[in-house]
Amino acid sequence: MPPPKKRAARKLLSQHAWITLEGGFAARHCLVQDISSSGAKITLDEDASQLPGVIRLAFARDARTGRNCQVVWRRGKSAGIKFI
Repeated sequence: MPPPKKRAARKLLSQHAWITLEGGFAARHCLVQDISSSGAKITLDEDASQLPGVIRLAFARDARTGRNCQVVWRRGKSAGIKFI
């Protein structure tokens, strides 16, 4: 039996960030609620069900910065992302 997966320690953050979609277009504001070395929980102004499977998260509005992320869950206006 494989050992249980251990989650990376999360740090509460509440920092403003921007999501850009493929191609660097349509920067959307979000709030990073918490973050770890492997991912983060974000809150959007609109329903998170509209997010595509892969996004780019940046702490500056400049689309050239940031990290690619996979959206792993969506609930209401919140989403969980994994850094890829």
